[in-house]
Amino acid sequence: MTLGELVAKVHSYHPEANTDLMARAYAFSERMHQGQKRRSGDPYFVHPVEVAKIITDMKLDIPSVVTGLLHDTVEDTLTSLEQIEKEFGLEIATLVDGVTKISQINFTTREERQAENFRKMIIAMARDIRVILIKLADRAHNMRTLSYLPEAKQREIAEETLEIYAPLAHRLGIYWLKSELEDEALRALRPEVYAQLKQDVAKKKAEREHYIAEVIAILQQILGEAGIKAEVYGRPKHFYSIYQKMQSQNLPFSQIYDLVAFRIMVDSVPECYAVLGIVHSHWKPVPGRFKDYIALPKANLYQSLHTTVIGPYGERIEVQIRTHEIHRVAEEGIAAHWTYKEGRRGLEETQRFAWLRQLVEWQQQLKDPQEFLHTIKEDLFPEEVYVFTPKGDLYSFPKGASVIDFAYRIHSQVGNHCTGARVNGRLVPLRYQLQNGDTLEIITTAQQTPSKDWLKVVQTSKARARIRQWIKAQQRERSVALGRELLERELSRYHLDLAALRKQDKIAAALTALSFKDEETLLAAIGYGQVTVGNVLSYFVPQQEPVQGQTADAIELDKIRQKPVGEAKGGVRVGGLGDVLVRFGRCCNPLPGEPIRGVITRGRGVTVHTGDCQRLLESDPQRHVAVSWDNGAKYVRPIKIEVLCEDWPGLLAAMSKAISAVGINIASADVRTLPDKRARDVFEVMVASAEDLERVMRNLERVRGVVKVARINT
Repeated sequence: MTLGELVAKVHSYHPEANTDLMARAYAFSERMHQGQKRRSGDPYFVHPVEVAKIITDMKLDIPSVVTGLLHDTVEDTLTSLEQIEKEFGLEIATLVDGVTKISQINFTTREERQAENFRKMIIAMARDIRVILIKLADRAHNMRTLSYLPEAKQREIAEETLEIYAPLAHRLGIYWLKSELEDEALRALRPEVYAQLKQDVAKKKAEREHYIAEVIAILQQILGEAGIKAEVYGRPKHFYSIYQKMQSQNLPFSQIYDLVAFRIMVDSVPECYAVLGIVHSHWKPVPGRFKDYIALPKANLYQSLHTTVIGPYGERIEVQIRTHEIHRVAEEGIAAHWTYKEGRRGLEETQRFAWLRQLVEWQQQLKDPQEFLHTIKEDLFPEEVYVFTPKGDLYSFPKGASVIDFAYRIHSQVGNHCTGARVNGRLVPLRYQLQNGDTLEIITTAQQTPSKDWLKVVQTSKARARIRQWIKAQQRERSVALGRELLERELSRYHLDLAALRKQDKIAAALTALSFKDEETLLAAIGYGQVTVGNVLSYFVPQQEPVQGQTADAIELDKIRQKPVGEAKGGVRVGGLGDVLVRFGRCCNPLPGEPIRGVITRGRGVTVHTGDCQRLLESDPQRHVAVSWDNGAKYVRPIKIEVLCEDWPGLLAAMSKAISAVGINIASADVRTLPDKRARDVFEVMVASAEDLERVMRNLERVRGVVKVARINT
């Protein structure tokens, strides 16, 4: 594309634009990339020009187009950022720097690379949304020329595009770009499928075009008779969406009928609803396929009325109804807010994109690359439900979200202390899945705290991150206290204490030698069992002096661990121990299927705890021993369950039925009525595994009026 053609495209949507800066950038980029070639053999300069063209397709401002022309100069030529600023100004230099930083990442694993790529993009978006729009244009052209790369590289880039860039384009509302990225990725990942789809669609082209013309004519006629001025047109669905439908419905191409979506554009929102009524009165609507995204916009601001009807010849047809202005936003997404006449916008001016603020928050909190990447992929492309607060505030959540997700959206402390909710005036448990139109009021108590079980229920990354953050903080707090107690106990045998060692700088020396950043981290490591007390003690006590009472224990424990592995006792195998008494900790009541750890106790054999039991964390790590469940053994154990619910006649019978329905026996039941007309019931049930217990608890939660179901450990 020549400079003149590029300028003409800009003038088509911005007739008053001063394109002098574009002309200078065009010449500068051509000069800097002179002699460079792409894998296709084309001059490298073709790439920045094509990226700039895609940016004009988005109808972005002059600085964005200029950045498209210059985006690879700092990374791939001898040009410096300072030179860009001198030649083209600070705004352009900042944009070029933002795009460049996204690409300059080298990490060991694919997960780390993708996660860090996303961190860079999110930070860039927070500063200036144009950076990511330019990056999407860059990726779009790279996908168009993907076939010139080695096959393995093609697959890697195509997978990344499907997992990250296409959903990001969707979230930004740029649907034409999303469709192109998905189709190009499909071409690279499943070339045979893409070729067959292309062939099948081509065969039906004439038939489709005739059908589209017929439907458009009918729509124009019935709308004209109603006095509504409307534009109507049909568009074939892109290959990847057809492929997805074939996969999800397990159907061949010949049985996929709704290959065309029809759009009706009118002047006002009231006319949208009038058109909907006319279409539904002419053709029978398909139940459950109507979506009102005008009243309840998607998180990316998308608005439209969607319906599916039985059209001519019994074929299903999808109809989208919107205003001309809504259509502009629907097609261009956030880019519609970044056209030449909108002026500069940063994060402050894009506050309606709440998900973008969430991404910024998550990238600051989640340090593990795999967890971060999972978080982002999960929240980029959710099916959404819409719910209300009692005051009428609207919130959107991914499908399957629970009361806990809602509570954490309100505030972290509300989430941490949530016990249930009133949904549409009815008490529901924490596991209740949100439904469209629900009105929620969260119930909290100061005594309630998060548990690991909540992680199995929540769907949003914010809730998951907050729960993990709380659990880690509690575990660390307990581990620091335990580590301090263990270390001080051993130091006291030598008439030493931590305060004296600090004054002598011996603590600092030990921290340096053991590579710990501070005393608290060292104490936590002792509590976690990552470092032994004896190892730390060696920096404070001369080697020749034995540690009283500890050496004998250590020798005894080593001897025990060296014994041959014995048979399973009580359904548990104890690594390294032969004939030994096995007990289950009443503090946590471990069940088959749960992670477990053993603690050697004097005269009482091995006590088995769950991996996250507080008693286990508080015990001496040197007494820990590996244990595992004997999968061949079947032992039924009594477990207590507490149920908090509204009291009503027949409640006990309903709960007993819920327990027996999954084949579980009730050993005992304690039923009490509380002053607030609620009931607190405690059942002792005989279960063989954590899975059995989970089934019982899920069934109890379905009983009318149940607010909370919890396992009791004594």
